[in-house]
Amino acid sequence: MRSMFILRTTTKESRTVNHRKRRPTHPGAILREDVLPETGITQAQLAEILGVSRRTVSEILHEHRPVTTDMAHRLARVFNTTPAFWLRLQEALDIWDTFEARRGEYIRIRPLETADSR
Repeated sequence: MRSMFILRTTTKESRTVNHRKRRPTHPGAILREDVLPETGITQAQLAEILGVSRRTVSEILHEHRPVTTDMAHRLARVFNTTPAFWLRLQEALDIWDTFEARRGEYIRIRPLETADSR
């Protein structure tokens, strides 16, 4: 039989995701501000190396497009990282944005009460 674990949070904790007070950095901003200047390559060169359009790279760098699993694999190969690295950055951002967009709904949802919690 499976057991159910219920995580308890206080109202204050439910107001922030991962106890952060600011939005996580978009992976595109990291590429734009840190990675590309360090490597000395342009957006056009990166697009060619990745095998995608310049528009795709531009939209990621300008934070208008998320890093997908496909793009995470491509970036990992080029920059000798892992796909999980890029996806964790994107996931943190997605979780934050979703929570902020639906905060009121989420706060109204109450945890199930179990026999153990009474």
